Amino acid sequence: MIQGPEPEATRRTAGTTESSRANRRWWDRNADEYQREHGDFLGDDRFVWGPEGLDEAEAGLLGPVGGLKDLDVLEIGAGAAQCSRWLAARGARPVALDLSHRQLQHARRIDLDDDAGPANGNAPALVQADAGTLPFADASFDLACSAYGALPFIADTARVHREVARVLRPGGRWVFSVTHPVRWAFPDEPGPEGLTAVSSYFDRTPYVEQDDRGLAVYVEHHRTLGDRVREIAAAGLRLVDVVEPEWPAWNDQEWGGWSPLRGRLLPGTAIFVCLAP
Repeated sequence: MIQGPEPEATRRTAGTTESSRANRRWWDRNADEYQREHGDFLGDDRFVWGPEGLDEAEAGLLGPVGGLKDLDVLEIGAGAAQCSRWLAARGARPVALDLSHRQLQHARRIDLDDDAGPANGNAPALVQADAGTLPFADASFDLACSAYGALPFIADTARVHREVARVLRPGGRWVFSVTHPVRWAFPDEPGPEGLTAVSSYFDRTPYVEQDDRGLAVYVEHHRTLGDRVREIAAAGLRLVDVVEPEWPAWNDQEWGGWSPLRGRLLPGTAIFVCLAP
């Protein structure tokens, strides 16, 4: 197969429509490779918050494991629905939402496996939709979560928080993880070259990969820590915790710009725990 030219990496403005279109197509093209490369680490029915390997079974950020039974849960940016499958195994009723049709096809593939799927009652409902316009009625869920899901790829994350607040029931929990904001000041490299700040932490200009016509094929958006807090508060949610997982001694795996070298010195992930009023 003839490959086109490599996309150009740049920093430039990218709005909601361009970001959504580019990232939907990127994840549809790259879902197979992503699941091959990271599937073993993620497992089929494990809830991992990020490349450090923090497991929800140990972290308990969603609340007590025994308290998940019979909860209606929305996972945003679910990928192959590994986290939703973990929730279903603990008695929750999860809906796994993702922008990418191909990622959800991987979710269905796992669901049809006898070891992890419907035979054990661990198959979540799958929905393809944009996180900025959730196709659910008000107060539909007790809990919402996103483990490195949609938020880094969305231009208007304030809208996502408003949508989550809308679909949560009173007192519902919203827990999400993203690349730690400080990482945007450093090159996305796992080795020593990734330890020197080269960009302004305060530069919110999106990272864009674009084709030879200047059309975005991949977009990530940066928010500072303060930006995240303000967006959460503006949506009427209450921030109750921010978790910055340390790199564990057992994890010797590199994942893009995440590595044991960088993880010992710099936070790579930020997890925000919020409550609906």
